[in-house]
Amino acid sequence: MNHWIIAPVVLPALLAPLIAFVMRHDFTLARAASFAGTIALTATALGLFVLAADGGTHVYRLGGWPAPFGIVLVLDRLSAMMVLLTALLALVVLLHAVSTGWDTRGRHFHALFQFQLMGICGAFLTGDAFNLFVFFEVLLIASYGLMIHGGGRVRIQAGLQYVVMNLAGSTLFLFALGTLYAATGTLNIADLALKVDSIPVEDAALVRVAATLLLIVFAIKAALFPIQFWLPATYANAPAPVAALFAIMTKVGAYAIVRIYTIVFGPEVAATTGLPETWLFPAALVTIAIGSIGVLGARRLMPMLSFSVIASMGTLMVAVAVFTPYATTAALYYLVHSTFAAAALFLLADLIVSRRGGEDGLSPRSPTVQNGLFAALFFGAAIGMAGMPPLSGFLGKLMVLDALRDPSHMVWGWTVILVGSLFLIVGFARAGSILFWKSTVTPVPEAADSAEDEEEDGQDPASPPPAGALELAPVVAAMAAMVLLSVLAGPAASYLEATSAQLHDRSGYITAVLGIQERD
Repeated sequence: MNHWIIAPVVLPALLAPLIAFVMRHDFTLARAASFAGTIALTATALGLFVLAADGGTHVYRLGGWPAPFGIVLVLDRLSAMMVLLTALLALVVLLHAVSTGWDTRGRHFHALFQFQLMGICGAFLTGDAFNLFVFFEVLLIASYGLMIHGGGRVRIQAGLQYVVMNLAGSTLFLFALGTLYAATGTLNIADLALKVDSIPVEDAALVRVAATLLLIVFAIKAALFPIQFWLPATYANAPAPVAALFAIMTKVGAYAIVRIYTIVFGPEVAATTGLPETWLFPAALVTIAIGSIGVLGARRLMPMLSFSVIASMGTLMVAVAVFTPYATTAALYYLVHSTFAAAALFLLADLIVSRRGGEDGLSPRSPTVQNGLFAALFFGAAIGMAGMPPLSGFLGKLMVLDALRDPSHMVWGWTVILVGSLFLIVGFARAGSILFWKSTVTPVPEAADSAEDEEEDGQDPASPPPAGALELAPVVAAMAAMVLLSVLAGPAASYLEATSAQLHDRSGYITAVLGIQERD
């Protein structure tokens, strides 16, 4: 066994309590430890990415117990890519949190940040459905703490809605796992694939119930209609670096659907034939419509960006719902792109809002410092999210549209995606013109605690300083990732094609996890 496979879970799990209990009174030390841990995680993820590029499925058995009796972690191309994506995003977000001082607004930011990374990486690597639930709970606890970081009544209310919704999802998850175990006697993903495939259709009622419940749970995580309503309030009121990190959170739900409904409840499994396709495709279309209309009608910047995330998740799930290797390739390409696009927008929005006196309303105000630079960055990030050339969003949407060749998918899929893209373009153009081109002589309002410091001439006494290189670097890095994904679209597509082929090779996954393995 390669012990590096468990490192993305163990490293943040060991670092988080050290930061929480040993370094909580020394912020400089906590920052250094968090940075060191995230850099080590990125290096480890890169090594695992190279390891998985050989096309093999690498299995780590905790305690040496064979599956399905023991806990296993599974590393293949898909899980390696998702862990690397998480590590890169975490590095960008952490740099923004430190450079802007967001991490100083709460004592346990860095500990919660590392616990969050532990949960995300564990969810991508686990080969067991119950441990997927466990890592989901780790995500819930850490993300709630990060959500209310910095305090405030509105943030706590939004956090309460977030945690209640996810607790409901966790309850359904337990019901689904109990039902699935009652029907099959196992929760190992590879073993489930064998057991479910052998159940006659007439005896598969419990399996269909479990599959339906799991689909609802994962749809909650992915913010799909009709349970997408928790996302706008959560993302709009979360601290900006936390909202940027949450860009990978909805992808955990998408990943779970791709993994479970390809290997366990695949299209060729008689017991659940047509179940995910029937519900997912129309739900994804409605999700695109809700997100696009929300962007067009938003009156505040942060909610507008939150609705754009909903629209991007709908586009992603349209491709996932087709359940073909090429559609999965398109979905994975768009998944990587949309993660960096959402992160760039939220991080940039934080820089803009902080220089508008903390106001994110889409209304004319005095030009901010570095107005032209922010306008250019916003334009680049917006065309990336909307799917316009030359950034990777354009290529991603082209691949998604190309994957919808079936007449039953083509008319509705193309219409909703193209009209939704038009709405996104108009919404972002309206927001950009108001933020950067319409101006007023009214000075930017000061925060409540500094209102008494206004000068006698009525001007802003303490104009926010220009954003430094460290503050701009995370936004530029996220946008550079979109550029790189566009420039290297050929090699990226080739890797993702091999990833999709490996994902749809159910027998290869089952053999690697349950079959006879080489000795250490």
